[in-house]
Amino acid sequence: MTDPIHLSMPLEDAMRTQRAVRRLKPDPVDDALVLHVIELALKAPTASNGQNWEFVVVKDRAVKARLASLTRKPWLVYGTLARRVARNDPRTLRMIDAVQWQVEHFEEIPVFVVACLRGLRLPFPPTIAGSYYASIYPSVQNLLLAARAAGLGAALITMPLWSTFLARRALRLPWNVTPCAVVPLGWPIGKYGPTTRRPVGSVTHLDRYGNQPWRRGQ
Repeated sequence: MTDPIHLSMPLEDAMRTQRAVRRLKPDPVDDALVLHVIELALKAPTASNGQNWEFVVVKDRAVKARLASLTRKPWLVYGTLARRVARNDPRTLRMIDAVQWQVEHFEEIPVFVVACLRGLRLPFPPTIAGSYYASIYPSVQNLLLAARAAGLGAALITMPLWSTFLARRALRLPWNVTPCAVVPLGWPIGKYGPTTRRPVGSVTHLDRYGNQPWRRGQ
């Protein structure tokens, strides 16, 4: 029996250095490590403690190819429009280039974790739809933080799921299991790099929108 995996990176360090890492090496990721980050994902809360999640680990190249095809169709439109809109914004263009790399090398990424939910999804009213996804996205964030602590690159993507029907077919999901997010996992090419975020005071409001007592210079 192998020794249990323990991730020693402090939580705040993982949170402060987390970023979407899209350029990943094709080197394999050990199954035990993949299962460990999923196990940590399971520690997240769910509505009524339903724990109605399912995770599909995709390693087979044929399945990756089907997900890649689903990804490239919307990217043909979205990528073209995004480049046109951001043509004078070098920072956004670098991000688009990273997505383009991921789309082009989709089948070479060693592992994809598809986070799913069991149960009926009601599209209306919006609050109900939001509550449904609230049972999966905390676990996805746990998974992303665990991946960062393990030194893995990861990102939350949804383009492979633009057609839930076709994604279900690719993954052979039953009708009552909905794919909600796809997380590519692998060893990053290069360094994680710095993260840049807006100051907390510029996005925080007190009691009502527009009242920002913590904003610099106010």
